[in-house]
Amino acid sequence: MIFNKPWIEQRADPYVVKTESGKYYFTASVPEYDRIVLRCSETLFGLADAKEKELWHCHDDGIMSQHIWAPELHYLFGKWYIYFAASRKDDIWALRPYVLECAGDDPMKDEWKELGQMQCSDDDEFSFRAFSLDATVFENNNEWYYIWAEKVGVGKQISNLYIARLESANKLGTVQVLLTTPDYDWERVDFWVNEGPAVIKHDGRIFVTYSASCTGAPYCMGMLSADERSDLLDPISWSKKRYPVVKTDASRNIFGPGHNTFTKDENGRDICVYHARTYEKITGDPLYDPNRHAMLMPVKWDSQTGDPMFLMDA
Repeated sequence: MIFNKPWIEQRADPYVVKTESGKYYFTASVPEYDRIVLRCSETLFGLADAKEKELWHCHDDGIMSQHIWAPELHYLFGKWYIYFAASRKDDIWALRPYVLECAGDDPMKDEWKELGQMQCSDDDEFSFRAFSLDATVFENNNEWYYIWAEKVGVGKQISNLYIARLESANKLGTVQVLLTTPDYDWERVDFWVNEGPAVIKHDGRIFVTYSASCTGAPYCMGMLSADERSDLLDPISWSKKRYPVVKTDASRNIFGPGHNTFTKDENGRDICVYHARTYEKITGDPLYDPNRHAMLMPVKWDSQTGDPMFLMDA
């Protein structure tokens, strides 16, 4: 297997989960933005050739009828869930987060049902009122947390990342807490964006990578970290890297790397799964260029800092 090359073509916003039994599942945004698909394999690399199944198709109109983006498959509270974003044909930028629930144990074979839009906590007056997408969930110290991107502001909209604790799989139990906003120049190319959060834990620390700037070649990955014993809903618990941890590398034909997730291969090696293009020049809106391909990158750990090292040269 060659790393940092197209692995699964035309699958943006890739997400891989490895189950306790060792099975791998893969989902991603499809170029048509009209459905949610899933693959299953006994091996990570085998996902590339695994048969893809459509689990759910967008509505003809109304909510969940347009821009089906960035699905993620998670197992929590004893069931499988898919978190994704969608808009409506009569307002294609009214992105909101939605949830699907699997009625059985096999996400490839059993029925999926719609739970509707993700719900904020009863005392939250802000979450999911505006353009919201790219949700992920993770567990820490027997609590589940939800991180997502949402736009705020008047005039030039800014996409921030927020965190909250979950009450249930489709409802927040706390009000939103601002995790990061686009502070630096590399997060503000064409658009001021923090989005696409992904979580990896190592040696008592929690790392959250995220994507920044417009979705062409300037797209890149930043990173936050916190001690797993800290209060994750206290912004002071988190530190933010000054510079991107992964960015375009023209010498390797990797342009706009981002919207990643993490998994482990069969040997227990940490792997970053991300999307990128193999060319820089894009005709038209980058969102509708289909050639963001899922790629794999090994991750090692710095013995001095404890931080992940992303091996673009692997």
